[in-house]
Formats: sequence, structure tokens, C-alpha cells
Amino acid sequence: MLKRLRNSKGKNITIWFEEKPISAQEGESVASALLCAGVEDLRTAPLSGASRAPYCWMGVCFECLLEIDGQPNRQSCLIPVQEGMRIRRPALNFGESA
Repeated sequence: MLKRLRNSKGKNITIWFEEKPISAQEGESVASALLCAGVEDLRTAPLSGASRAPYCWMGVCFECLLEIDGQPNRQSCLIPVQEGMRIRRPALNFGESA
């Protein structure tokens, strides 16, 4: 579980994950905001269905992919939060149909 530093100077903002409000601090990544809010699994692996979460924190492993403001497959560890951002887990897993 992640914890924010006490001396963080970021302004408090609200983002939305799966239609639920999440408190975040301006300047932090989407992935860190979600983990600090207690979201432990950001997505499921397409084949095994196993829970997945950020791993490398530098955009190499792609374990943090989320839909952000309607754009699929965004690397949430690299994208800073913005007020009102809408975030969802990936809509479809491998083999599922819409």
C-alpha cells in the first residue's frame, strides 16, 4: 500500500474511478493516486484473469494500463492526475465480445 508524504504540496483534487470519487493530489500519477486510495488491482490479465497492478513505474511493463477520459490503454503510472478525470478499468479482456 502506498502512502503520501506529509510534506506534499499538491492541491487536493477529485478524480473518478469506476464512477466513484477519489481524492488525489495535483502532480501525482493516476496509478499512485488510485493505490493511495486503496485500489489494489487496476485491471485483470486478459488470459488468466489474475489481478494486475503497476510494477515498474516507468512505462515499460504495461501493467498499469487503464482507460483515462475515454482513451483506452493509457499508462497510468506516467499520466498526472487532473481535476475531474474519468478513469476505468479496461473495458474488454481477451476473448470477450462487446
